Amino acid sequence: MKIRLVRPTEQLKEQAINFRQEFFDNHEMVINGSELLDKTDQYEDWLKAVAANTSIETVNVNWVVTDTFFAVDEKDQIIGIIDLRHTLNDFLKNLGNCGYSVRPSERRKGYATEMLRLLLPIAKDAGMKELHLSVERDNEASIKTILRNGGEHERSFEFEGKQADIFKISLQTPIQ
Repeated sequence: MKIRLVRPTEQLKEQAINFRQEFFDNHEMVINGSELLDKTDQYEDWLKAVAANTSIETVNVNWVVTDTFFAVDEKDQIIGIIDLRHTLNDFLKNLGNCGYSVRPSERRKGYATEMLRLLLPIAKDAGMKELHLSVERDNEASIKTILRNGGEHERSFEFEGKQADIFKISLQTPIQ
């Protein structure tokens, strides 16, 4: 399995729209880690917002600096999406530093684990010391992804009536 993380571009528009539609066709209206790709009608508007949010000078006043990446395979097909929030504000304290989603047709192949693994050196290069990731207790696949990347349970909380946990991944130790 060879994937790489790439920033969204205009050239990926058609693939991104198809990626989003696959979630909707699977009755999934939320795409975690997509910086609202699931809520934005126009790809160009989303792309502009994603680009603006990468810099402290241009980030939306209601957001934090965030890097968003598509995970693409050897054929340059979009497999997933992952974001990296450089800091946490009050709203994000229970959501964590990153979210991710793998398209429904590509799940259970290890892509989420690899996406998160590829994000860790990017976070470290951005000066981050650790990542905090939240996950609902019934999301066993995501819990395994986090644990495989060195996640350690930090605390529990309730989110929208569901039990959830925050895991921490330290970026202080060498990344494998």
